[in-house]
Amino acid sequence: MASVEIGQRRLSPGAGWRTPVLIIVCGCAIALLSFGPRSALGFFVQPMSREFAWGRDVFGLALALQNLLWGLGQPIAGAIADRFGVLRVMCVGAVLYAAGLLLMSHATTPLSLDIGAGVLIGFGLSGCSFNLVLSAFSKLLPPERRGVALGAGTAAGSFGQFLFAPFGVAMIDNFGWQSALLVFAALMLLILPLSLALSTPPVAASEAPAADQQSFKTALAEAFGHRSYVLLVLGFFTCGFQLAFVTVHLPAYLSDRGISASTGGWVIAAIGLFNIIGSLSVGWLQNIFPKRYILSVIYFTRALATVAFISFPITTFSAIAFGAISGLTWLSTVPPTSALIALMFGTRWFSTLYGFSFVSHQVGGFLGVFLGGIVFEKFGSYTPIWWLSILFGVLSALINLPIVEAPVRRAVAQPA
Repeated sequence: MASVEIGQRRLSPGAGWRTPVLIIVCGCAIALLSFGPRSALGFFVQPMSREFAWGRDVFGLALALQNLLWGLGQPIAGAIADRFGVLRVMCVGAVLYAAGLLLMSHATTPLSLDIGAGVLIGFGLSGCSFNLVLSAFSKLLPPERRGVALGAGTAAGSFGQFLFAPFGVAMIDNFGWQSALLVFAALMLLILPLSLALSTPPVAASEAPAADQQSFKTALAEAFGHRSYVLLVLGFFTCGFQLAFVTVHLPAYLSDRGISASTGGWVIAAIGLFNIIGSLSVGWLQNIFPKRYILSVIYFTRALATVAFISFPITTFSAIAFGAISGLTWLSTVPPTSALIALMFGTRWFSTLYGFSFVSHQVGGFLGVFLGGIVFEKFGSYTPIWWLSILFGVLSALINLPIVEAPVRRAVAQPA
């Protein structure tokens, strides 16, 4: 049987069953499963804190570690995936994710919570989250399908948030927080068979096309010496700060203002639902409008929505409206960010370069979650963090404007 070519990669003779549609469907399912539980972890803050008499800073530190290690592990996972293929990385990530949820369900001390919810889930996410899914899409799908596929993969993660937020609240209310975490852990193992469809072949330098014969160090030096990449990375910091703070602390913030936990679950679900619309729309719009302008509008819209949300009395309607507006801009930064990296540097080291941009995203996430817990315990209010989030949104809207959307210029080797 002849080998089958998908996108720009030459697959093995047994890979004919992996059509572009199947690749997208399985990738979206993985994104849904991996993003769902971590987006619902904020609902475990209050029941676990009540049971073990923990402050919100304890849970905040664990989830801050998760965000940080997810980011730090991403370029490592990306480099391994670029060199040895996506399949191995995804399988290890899924097992670590499930183990982290399992340990979290038995956590009785802050240290065990830090290891389970922080270390294991953090590194697990770096190996099996939508970042690796987007990398596989970029490598396996033809260019004309990538924009929509990147939007679909991001939207699938949001659909996971839409499903798991009310599902998690219902599980906690009816069966307890420990049972909810055990069910989450079992669902993570479904990623193992699904990842077979996203398998990319190992690539040795000698096997790569001449245009792709670029070393790891050269790729990093080129990227971090490129002003547009640096600006993109700096802007992505804000995305992580805002998303992580809202995901972890918004349920408690709403509860403090008399909004029920079930309503908080629907607010988080609304974010996920409307981000499906936002991500798919941005995946399509980035083929029409400059990506840097799209990113700038997203960050500025988030800042305006946050100002309106905290400036008026919190009601069920205003909370869900904030969730809907936030959802439209939630993960919609990911398709244009990943597309810009692929446009500027190609797909050979895409997982690695996107991974390093994601480090910035997750450092922002670490600070958003950690500072949220610290500030609340010290002042009894999240207000300073809300205004810091607004400031970062405005700055990122400005930072993205000078980005140049063009492939990086490389020296062409001259024949002897």
